[in-house]
Amino acid sequence: MGARLARIFRNYNVEDRALREISKEKPRSAPRHVTTAMPTTVSSEAAELVTKKNESLLEHLRSVYVESTDPTAAPEFSGDVFAGKEADRRPLKVSLPGGVFGLPELTDVPKGKLALAEALKALGSHQHQPRTWSAEKIAQEYCLELKDTKSVVEFFIPFKVEIIPPKSRTAKRIKAS
Repeated sequence: MGARLARIFRNYNVEDRALREISKEKPRSAPRHVTTAMPTTVSSEAAELVTKKNESLLEHLRSVYVESTDPTAAPEFSGDVFAGKEADRRPLKVSLPGGVFGLPELTDVPKGKLALAEALKALGSHQHQPRTWSAEKIAQEYCLELKDTKSVVEFFIPFKVEIIPPKSRTAKRIKAS
């Protein structure tokens, strides 16, 4: 109800108020600050100096020699980022059935990298048989850096669930089976 009343007062006699504002005399702009500097004029000597040829500068310009060559042509981009680098790739050891997450099936990966399925297989094998699948064997099998493989094996433990007991005895607990 208040909005209707406010709208009535706001729209009352709008055209007359607009015409009154428009017909008011426009405010004058502020006067410019008086300066004591003389306006700059280009003397005829300076204009002549600019248009005249300077022989010494022309000789310096002639002594400059620029040799330009085209850069080597960049290799053509094909669909595969690693095209032409077959030696830097290795065949995939493990793959998941079907397309994982709708991604195309991989056939090879760059050396020094692992596919998700390979990482899970290697870490799971190390967890179940740490003597057989040591960090050295995983690094050798998948063409990885030994230092990185040791770090991953030490700090990334898949499929391990730890149940932390609650601080209070009355809280609900998950029974380990």
